[in-house]
Amino acid sequence: MKKHYAIFGLGQFGGSLVESFSDMNVEVLAVDIDPTKVSEYSKLATHAVQANGIDENSLKEIGVKNVDHAFVSFGENIEASILTSLLLKEIGVPKVWAKAQNSYHHKVLTKIGVDRVMHPEREMAKRIAQHVTNDNMVDFIELSKNHSIVEILAFDKLHNKTLTDLDIRDKYGCNIIAIQRNEETIVSPPAHQIINKNDVLIIIGRNKDIERFEKRGGD
Repeated sequence: MKKHYAIFGLGQFGGSLVESFSDMNVEVLAVDIDPTKVSEYSKLATHAVQANGIDENSLKEIGVKNVDHAFVSFGENIEASILTSLLLKEIGVPKVWAKAQNSYHHKVLTKIGVDRVMHPEREMAKRIAQHVTNDNMVDFIELSKNHSIVEILAFDKLHNKTLTDLDIRDKYGCNIIAIQRNEETIVSPPAHQIINKNDVLIIIGRNKDIERFEKRGGD
């Protein structure tokens, strides 16, 4: 089942997210109060709408109840960011991520129940888009432009295989540094460690190597 995404605020970061989702052929609703920005991104977004994000009726009219994951990125307008995020949570959008301008803004967003507060640079937009469209990826920490630590939900073809069987260091150039299984965390798992379906694998390596493992791991 396809997921629906919405971007509120088409500045540098919000616009970059729209571009990244468009490159991945993912359905995305782009929203901004500025008609020029709406026109600019109408060629990339599935739908581009001029609307006031801090007005509940406007949000309902553009169909945010059908959105699975919303991003709020209003530049320097902290009030609009907070009120829009709050309304989206109250309307029932399952996931709301918002960009924070400073530590105070971060604290308020956390208080009102935003699912994730972001402090991203422009180059982070593509990685975030990949993260939310990959059902196996639980979380990630970007160490540098090219290296990350990611948490990946073990997929079917990894079930009942040992780390020796997978040999991901030689095949893919990345390393499983821990396995989270229910409440247990297995740090530096031994080579004979068996992976169960739905284990969370904590992997470190270059982004391109981790992505290769996500696509081909277990083959």
